[in-house]
Amino acid sequence: MTQVLGIVKEGKLIPEELWMKLISGIENEFDSLETNNERAKRELAEAIVQAIKKRIVPKFGILFSGGVDSALIAFVAKQLKCNFTCYTVGIGGSDDIAWAQKAANEYGFNFKFRILSLPELENAVKEVVKILNDPDIIKVSVGSVLYVAGKMALADGNNIVFGGIGSEEIFAGYQRHEEALGKNNFEALHRECWNGLKKMWARDLARDFAIAKKLGLDLRTPFLDKDVIKVAMNIHPMYKLDKENKKIILRESAELIGLKKEFVWRKKQAAQYGSNFVNGIEKLAKQNGFKYKKDYLQSLI
Repeated sequence: MTQVLGIVKEGKLIPEELWMKLISGIENEFDSLETNNERAKRELAEAIVQAIKKRIVPKFGILFSGGVDSALIAFVAKQLKCNFTCYTVGIGGSDDIAWAQKAANEYGFNFKFRILSLPELENAVKEVVKILNDPDIIKVSVGSVLYVAGKMALADGNNIVFGGIGSEEIFAGYQRHEEALGKNNFEALHRECWNGLKKMWARDLARDFAIAKKLGLDLRTPFLDKDVIKVAMNIHPMYKLDKENKKIILRESAELIGLKKEFVWRKKQAAQYGSNFVNGIEKLAKQNGFKYKKDYLQSLI
């Protein structure tokens, strides 16, 4: 987990209350947000590039879905002439693998992917449930993506891996952001972005840190860079979300940096769906005689 923001100290994830204090300390009010779109795009592009720069090492991996977050990290790393490999995992029918291959071919990224069989997915799921001691379907399916891709990176000697975690929160990428916006309630949307950041510790950070620690991975997260959060959360949310698209300002900044439109504007798919792992877990549940995925996962604890 990134040490630049101070999420991890002395090999341990900081306590939830410290995370909440950290985020509350940079939280801003709705009244004085940036409304100049061009300036917002420039400032955000610069902050993202700097956040990636300060985290790079001579050799690393990137958790790669072919979506705007990971494609932008890889594109900037390529511009910086870094030595990195992109890793993508899924089962048959994975959209992430198809998109990741397309982006890797377009930009000449070092790229490795793995299509898991159902027994291989089951082995990964069992390990992740054991690590997390939690049968939550989202945590297990997303965690399994990190687990399998992380093991691929480690097999190449890459114990440092970049990921896009945090992007959905600061750029309003979830359904709950749409619900918060309602009928143009941008202040409620701004609040929901901050609330989501605060809740990330329990929902995302604890999960990813537990898996990364078990594997011996250092997970670098440029979208959780303090300066990126500050810049992103100073942008008026009318530039983040509309009826057609989510994370608009990030996509526009990615275009400004040079990423091509087809990758910039790919519709978001959460890791558990892009990898097709959720469908795989459903099949495993039925194979093992369970009607519901949650009951199957509970049986693995």
